[in-house]
Amino acid sequence: MPTLLDADTLARIRTLELQARQTIDGFLTGGHRSKQHGFAVEFAQHREYVPGDDIRHIDWKVFGRKERFYLKQYELETNLVCWLLVDASESMRYGSTEVTKYDLACRAAASLGHLVVHQTDSVGLATFDSQVRQFLRPASQATHLKDVCRLLVGGVSNETSKIGPVLHEAAERFSRRGVVAIFSDLFDEPAEILSGLKHLKHQRHDVVVFHVLDAAEIEFPFRQSTMFHGLEQLPDLLTDPVGVREGYLHEFNAFRKELQTGCRLHHIDYVELRTDKDLGLSLAEYLVKRESR
Repeated sequence: MPTLLDADTLARIRTLELQARQTIDGFLTGGHRSKQHGFAVEFAQHREYVPGDDIRHIDWKVFGRKERFYLKQYELETNLVCWLLVDASESMRYGSTEVTKYDLACRAAASLGHLVVHQTDSVGLATFDSQVRQFLRPASQATHLKDVCRLLVGGVSNETSKIGPVLHEAAERFSRRGVVAIFSDLFDEPAEILSGLKHLKHQRHDVVVFHVLDAAEIEFPFRQSTMFHGLEQLPDLLTDPVGVREGYLHEFNAFRKELQTGCRLHHIDYVELRTDKDLGLSLAEYLVKRESR
C-alpha cells in the first residue's frame, strides 16, 4: 500500500470527508437530535413497573414467574461494530448526471461511518466486485475515517459483480457480530443476493441494504434512438427506447419488488438511495424510522 498520495487523490479524500461530515452534521443539528440516534441497543436490567410506564416494555415472561410487572431497560451498545460493504463493480460507474452510483454509495458509506465513529463505535470497510478487493479492519478513532475515504476514492473496477458469493464470504469473515450496511445497485440474481443476506442474518448480524440507483434507471426517460453502452461485459445496444420502455420498466420494477419483499421477509432493512435525491434527507428519514423502533 503506497504511503504517498498524489494531490488529486488527497483532494478527493478531503472532499469525501467534508461531504460525509456535512451530511451527518445536518442530521445531528436538525430536528432529529437524540442521544440514541445509533443502531443498536442491548438489555441492561429490569425494574419494577410504576403507573405511567410504557407497557410495551413489560417483560411478560418475568410476570409469568413472579406475577408482578417488571420493565426491560436497555442501553446503547458500547462496542458496536458497523461493517460497510461497498460495491465497486463496473455497473456502479453509471451516472446520468455528474453524480454516479459509486459517488453516491461512497458518500453514503462515509456518512454512515462518520456517524458511527461520532458515537465512539467502530467501523470497518470492504469494497467488492466479483470478490472482496479491499478490506479495512474496524476501528473507532476519528483518523480511521481518513483510511475509509482513502480506500473509497480508489474508484470502480472493470469487473462484473457477484454479490451473493461476496455476502457469503462476508458472513464467514465478519467474526464479530454487528451492523452490516451494503451499498450496491444489486445488479445480480436476486435469489443469490437474498441467500447471502440470509447467511449474514444467520450469523446474527443486523443487516441494512442500501439500494443505490440512478434516476434514469428508475424512470427510463429516453425518447430518441439511443446507443446504450454495455457494462460488466454486456454488449452495446442501439435501440428505440420508446418501444422497449414498457417492457424495461416492468422487468426493472419486478426486480426491485423481489428484493424488497425478500428483505422484508427476512427482517432486513431495505433503503433505496437515488442519485437525484438529497442523501442527507434519505439517511435522516431512515435513521429516525429505525430509532423509533
